[in-house]
Amino acid sequence: MTDKQIKPWVKPALEFGPILAFFAGYVFLKDREFMIGGVTYSGFILMTALFIPILALSTFLLWRITGKLSVMQIMTLVLVTVFGGLTIWLNDERFFKMKPTMIYLLFAGILGFGLLRGSSYLSLVMGEALPLDYEGWKKFTFRMMLFFVALAIANELVWRTMSTDAWVKFKTFGLPIAMFAFIFSQSGLFARHTIQKDKER
Repeated sequence: MTDKQIKPWVKPALEFGPILAFFAGYVFLKDREFMIGGVTYSGFILMTALFIPILALSTFLLWRITGKLSVMQIMTLVLVTVFGGLTIWLNDERFFKMKPTMIYLLFAGILGFGLLRGSSYLSLVMGEALPLDYEGWKKFTFRMMLFFVALAIANELVWRTMSTDAWVKFKTFGLPIAMFAFIFSQSGLFARHTIQKDKER
């Protein structure tokens, strides 16, 4: 299926909207408790329960609008559903806090496996946006793999040593900012290894 023409703000809104919705809901409900079926749930647990269908809906809309989903988007939805479900079922917020760690380690493992096979799986996801040569993709993929490992370690340190408030802020703002900063820091690599389209013609 080919890409569909969409407004530039639609994709970011669908990708980051659920995260911002979780943050806003958490801020509003964090000091409240809810009795459901004889079990007391915190505002964090309730927002986790709401976050899963919100993310599923945004992912579905993203697929309907753009005509495709990346492996990362699909795996993120699967892991959010699994770890979010465990969080709700066991009434234990630790499982949802562990979710980013599992996601980043999974992505790092997939990228590392691809590199061992002499391939850059990252190029399959970002190839249209970044026309890099083979060497550029290998270097960028290796650095991204290490970055994902660093994010996994950072998430573990934050949720295990800090408050839930601190973790929610870290998850909502810290991780996306770190990702943007990392991509920006690779501008030199992009400049050196970008394939000039006019040379291909």
